[in-house]
Amino acid sequence: MQQQRSQQLFERAQRFIPGGVNSPVRSFRAVEGTPPFIARGNGARVWDVDGNEYIDYLGSWGPLALGHAHPVIVDAVQRAAADGTSFGAPVEQEVQLAEMICQALPSVDMVRLVNSGTEACMSALRLARAFTGRSKIVKFAGNYHGHADGLLVQAGSGALTHGVPTSAGVPESYAAETLVAAYNELESVQILFDAWPSDIAAVIVEPVAGNMGVVPPADGFLDGLRRITESHGALLIFDEVITGFRVAYGGAQTLYGIAPDITTMGKIIGGGLPVGAYGGRADIMQMVAPLGPMYQAGTLSGNPLAVAAGVATLTEMQRPGVYDQLEATAVRLTEGIAHAFATAEMPSTINRVASMFTGFFNPGPITSLAQVEQSDAAIYGRYFHAMLERGVYIAPSQFEAGFVSIAHTASDIDRTIAAVGEALSSLER
Repeated sequence: MQQQRSQQLFERAQRFIPGGVNSPVRSFRAVEGTPPFIARGNGARVWDVDGNEYIDYLGSWGPLALGHAHPVIVDAVQRAAADGTSFGAPVEQEVQLAEMICQALPSVDMVRLVNSGTEACMSALRLARAFTGRSKIVKFAGNYHGHADGLLVQAGSGALTHGVPTSAGVPESYAAETLVAAYNELESVQILFDAWPSDIAAVIVEPVAGNMGVVPPADGFLDGLRRITESHGALLIFDEVITGFRVAYGGAQTLYGIAPDITTMGKIIGGGLPVGAYGGRADIMQMVAPLGPMYQAGTLSGNPLAVAAGVATLTEMQRPGVYDQLEATAVRLTEGIAHAFATAEMPSTINRVASMFTGFFNPGPITSLAQVEQSDAAIYGRYFHAMLERGVYIAPSQFEAGFVSIAHTASDIDRTIAAVGEALSSLER
């Protein structure tokens, strides 16, 4: 595998960009080596600047359920761009996208579009505090909700990978308003409400954890959160930035039959373009300016390119058989990988929910952050490079999710499973 051009670009980037990347996990520090600089993508594949071809299981970290450069999405963006790239004013497609989101998620009466998942979660917490008049929030260790100050407390994703669960620059006084519970352990949540029964504005949770690897909710966990929050007058926020329209058209809340008070979204509702959203019950959303006193604004919110891509994506996702195809592809892939690991007698666990999955170098089961952290990240790094050399691009971290798209063919899956077997054999040498 040639990496000359990527190496040159990485060296240049490190002169002008901290760490040479604009998001930490891209630096490959968790797995070492030089990150390939991607030149283009099409369907289930990406090509780097050195001409190396990879079957891609990142999909821009989840939103590309239709694959790269889907012609319908490309056409929508091109047509929108021809009419102008930004107005800072209302456009018709943002109304369309808002309607589609509200129709898909029964818990969402109204929605506000923003520019990223981070912005959506940050705004949702401000809204919860405004609505309840309370200041504290509960999050879960290993759940990641973006890089807003109050949420970088025992975060997952890149923070977990790089061993910096609490960011420098976050004031202790602000971090003190964030209470941390254990994912999948209701008792840890109840303890916090017992200690601060009238101070907690909201509980925010990834209904399916996707930033410490994929960890599904335990039976009764989400129901328990709904029950605890309702009994204490607090709000329940589902962070569906990853799971929204990925695990089901109506998100994880539809999959598990739980109605949160506020939902945050991102990624897929813009077809891979920068976009996010938060929405919920009408009485809560009417707190948002200009209707209410909770201020939030953004020139690029409802950007015509992003909303055009979002409308096109959600329209395609409603076509008959899309989610059945995603499910079948993910099952075939993960069952094949599990068989390859078993054949190699390599301790492992594969967690999967719908079309998102993680393979852990850990005999499992894995239902908690503590169990996730027992995975062998060093051997994962070796495995990652062995897969990359065989033309398969997976997450450059043991603590991230993988994704399939409708563009992945049976041939892609068979080739990937074969690469897994070869990669595991190489680790033994």
